[in-house]
Amino acid sequence: MRKVFFRFIALLVLISLSNCDKQAIEENGTFSGKIKIGPICPVETIPPDPGCLPTAETYKSYPVYINSSDGFQKILINPKPDGSFNMELFPGDYFLTLGKELNGPEHCNLPLVFTIYPSKTTLIDIEIDTGIR
Repeated sequence: MRKVFFRFIALLVLISLSNCDKQAIEENGTFSGKIKIGPICPVETIPPDPGCLPTAETYKSYPVYINSSDGFQKILINPKPDGSFNMELFPGDYFLTLGKELNGPEHCNLPLVFTIYPSKTTLIDIEIDTGIR
């Protein structure tokens, strides 16, 4: 009888823990978009020359950070080879910053403030102009 009771209690604990995890995941929001860096070469062609497309090194040269509004959290966005990214964040206000100081003709659409809502997707594309002409 004791074994049955303890198994029942263990089962209840497992069920409650799985529901807590599910609730926490559902409360997060999704942050998605694409980092566009260019031009990489002085003359752009259609279709693009593969040597003139951003690489992993290009994205590392222009790091983009997600900063929490309280300043305690700073997350580097690691985009896929095509520049796209998709990540879960806790609901709240954030701002995007470029981790590089731009000089001369370089410019971008950062800094930028955005909000993550529970169970919603926030889409933001980041445009970085290298100034190469």
